[in-house]
Amino acid sequence: MLHRKVVVMLSRRRMMKSAGRGIAIVVGIVGFAAVAGAAPPADDSRRGFERWRAARIEVFMNDFGELGRYRKQNERLGPPAPGDRRVVFLGDSITDDWPLATYFPGKPYVNRGIGGQTTSQMLVRFQQDVIDLQPKAVVILSGTNDLAGNTGPIRLGALEANYASLAQLAAASGITTIFASILPVHDYTPAAREYFAARPPARIVQINGWLRSYCAAHGCIYLDYFSHLIDAHGRLMEHLAGDGLHPNEAGYQIMAPLAEAAIRTALAGRP
Repeated sequence: MLHRKVVVMLSRRRMMKSAGRGIAIVVGIVGFAAVAGAAPPADDSRRGFERWRAARIEVFMNDFGELGRYRKQNERLGPPAPGDRRVVFLGDSITDDWPLATYFPGKPYVNRGIGGQTTSQMLVRFQQDVIDLQPKAVVILSGTNDLAGNTGPIRLGALEANYASLAQLAAASGITTIFASILPVHDYTPAAREYFAARPPARIVQINGWLRSYCAAHGCIYLDYFSHLIDAHGRLMEHLAGDGLHPNEAGYQIMAPLAEAAIRTALAGRP
């Protein structure tokens, strides 16, 4: 028995030494890659994203829909003035960053975008940030963060169900729904690659196709930003967004008249 114990101990030591050498080799390779400027591992693009998600845990646990963001503003806003045909823009950072008063001067358009949000979060705040504001129409631009998994993975069917629920809530309150297409993305700059990797162009095309069909079948209006923003390669035109996702001024200049045309259609014939 003693002999067997000695053999086992020696074997374990050899295994530990081998493992140590393996770790040293891996560390050496990684160190050399860093020095040589080699490309990071394939999963490296997700590390920043996972850190962002970890930083959002408190929000997800305590105010998932981020109802606190606009609660006081909604109270100050109050109901629409007589004759006002209010329109709410609901969305994520692409809406949040859009200065509506600059692009739609004098229009009773209300921005209720929150950066990073998914359709699941928008459903939570739809009553407070849309229905209670008594708009005639709502412009919903969402889905890109669902693809990225900002609030966790979501099946395509679940995403479609979220869209349908938003439209049904609006219809039940006499609000016309305008579904904007998910914007294209590009990977032409270093800053764009992480966003692009999380949003496969083929999935964007697939969801936009579903949105178009849903609108045609359910009395909603489809707002096609996508086909006006893509280049010959099916990606977002590089000059419209430095990070491949968020439109700059030139991007919003293209989007604004498209949104205005959709709103006119939504409000046509309505008192």
